[in-house]
Amino acid sequence: MDYEGFGLSSGLHGYINNFDSIVDDVIEHYSAVKEQPEFKGLPCFLFGESMGGAVALKVHLKRPNAWTGAILVAPMCKIAADMYPPWPVLQILKALVPLFPTWKLVPNKDVAGLAFRDVEKKKQTAYNVVGYGGRPRLKTALELVRVTDEIAANLHKVSLPLLILHGAADRITDPSISKALYELACSPDKTLHLYQDAWHCILEGESDENITQVIRDIVSWLDAHSIAEYTAR
Repeated sequence: MDYEGFGLSSGLHGYINNFDSIVDDVIEHYSAVKEQPEFKGLPCFLFGESMGGAVALKVHLKRPNAWTGAILVAPMCKIAADMYPPWPVLQILKALVPLFPTWKLVPNKDVAGLAFRDVEKKKQTAYNVVGYGGRPRLKTALELVRVTDEIAANLHKVSLPLLILHGAADRITDPSISKALYELACSPDKTLHLYQDAWHCILEGESDENITQVIRDIVSWLDAHSIAEYTAR
């Protein structure tokens, strides 16, 4: 699903005015999908990667009993320390946001350079015509800071079956927060995979061998939880 302002959806590219509006769009869309006759009664899992992980967690926190489980890949539960704006910069940005919400004022590092460990796959990111490659828009950056801080403070409320997968060397989203999510989530059914030396994009930016292993871990977990769901019924 392309959120408003992302991918091929309408809206100003890369602009998030209110993160909760994205969450509500996802809830509305997938609630409708689940009601379609061909899907009704099937196990339903949330899947979110990076910012999508933050969306998935917010969806769950708003509708705690609506999903069979969740798969979170390098979830943006909190921005990594070296990507987080310094406190003085953050205060300046907050003061400017009412005047220039869509401006690309936020300094940022080379995200693709930090996300893709495989050199050849990193080169291919230049051909992603729907990806947003500019500086973060001011309101977008502050919404991501706000939401990730909020999620980090509510990890203990996560209650659904959980599979968390994260590169141990990720410098964009903090793997230590995935560890905290695993430890603090109140769900009795939770699994954490940390991949040694892997960066942020463990499904796109690693070697083919490592990507295949991540996919196997996901499929194995889905198989087990789908069988368990049917057995319980």
